[in-house]
Amino acid sequence: MYAIVEIAGQQTKVESGKFIYANKLSGKEGDAVEFANVLLTDDNGNITVGAPFVDGIKVTGKILGEFRADKVHVFKKKRRKGYRKSRGHRQNYTKVLIESIG
Repeated sequence: MYAIVEIAGQQTKVESGKFIYANKLSGKEGDAVEFANVLLTDDNGNITVGAPFVDGIKVTGKILGEFRADKVHVFKKKRRKGYRKSRGHRQNYTKVLIESIG
């Protein structure tokens, strides 16, 4: 069984017993998380599509920790003008273990 869930404005496919990396969520390590915005569920070929969300279905999980992605370097340059600008960015993520769908 899997579900498509909206987490922080992004649609994510989740399965019970697997990990996902979501944009940083509020909460501490070990806290329970509940996602109520379920867009689609698939139970062994029985697909249920919400309009816009599926009623009565919630996805629960547990926060395992916070992580940061690899650094993305942004370098801007205009030739022959002496203009150079360098920036970097690291996105914050939360690792969540999906415990149940239903």
